[in-house]
Amino acid sequence: MAEPLFRRLALIGVGLIGSSLARFARSRDDIAAEVVATARTAETREKVRRLRLVDHVYDTPVETVAGADCVVLCTPVGTFADLAAAIAPGLARDAILTDVGSTKQSVIRDVGPYVPEGVHFVPGHPIAGTEHSGPEAGFAELFHGRYAILTPPPGTDARAVEKVSELWRRAGSIVEVMEPSHHDRVMAIVSHLPHLIAFTICGTADDLENQSMKDVLRFAASGFRDFTRIAASDPVMWRDVFLNNREALLEMTQRFIEDMTAMARAVRWGEADYIVDKIERGRRIRRDVIALKQA
Repeated sequence: MAEPLFRRLALIGVGLIGSSLARFARSRDDIAAEVVATARTAETREKVRRLRLVDHVYDTPVETVAGADCVVLCTPVGTFADLAAAIAPGLARDAILTDVGSTKQSVIRDVGPYVPEGVHFVPGHPIAGTEHSGPEAGFAELFHGRYAILTPPPGTDARAVEKVSELWRRAGSIVEVMEPSHHDRVMAIVSHLPHLIAFTICGTADDLENQSMKDVLRFAASGFRDFTRIAASDPVMWRDVFLNNREALLEMTQRFIEDMTAMARAVRWGEADYIVDKIERGRRIRRDVIALKQA
């Protein structure tokens, strides 16, 4: 039997990503000898116990990290500063502290100051998910074939980076190491802006007069259905993502507004070649995404 990667894996938060990580870790013998967790509410902790997702559920984060050699923050990024302060006294020397947050500069800003000497901080982001949330939503295969990006600060212990990389590789992910600001700009266009647009379009539809809204729901074509799927995502998580990647998101939003204005102008003035060019570029990007097996 292979030696487990970790003695004790501690999950702070057991939503979609945390519960998927728990299911994956418990499905194999080579990830952790013990998996423990905590969640913010007693109701969620009881769900985790009932689902038998982990070996033990604790009431507080600081209890959960005691003796753990790997701790994963799986809550909305807006909670990270308070969590980092709360768990700092309980972190074991040589433990690895990582996360699954969608923004990385803010995570380094909020968590870094609380990381005790001798603890290895390896920020991470598995680019995987669905519109569902909660302990029931997870599944062990969530990370298969998806990218996991690590953004370790300068001077991070190379062995710690390799262990976190190996965790995600064993989960089926393709691991990339990236500079935090570059990560945030890339995520602003491929993830954060599409969610912002989806929430906004659904809000626009919801503001229509009553009969129009009824018809929108009755006759929704696949495009609108896709937007509603994205818009069903967890509101607290996405509020925190938007606010913690503010600069990059606003830059991409402004670019999008300018391009959308140009497209609307082309429609108004019948500029067929411009419209076709934009559609063809979209088709090409879709083909590239499929070729990379990220569809």
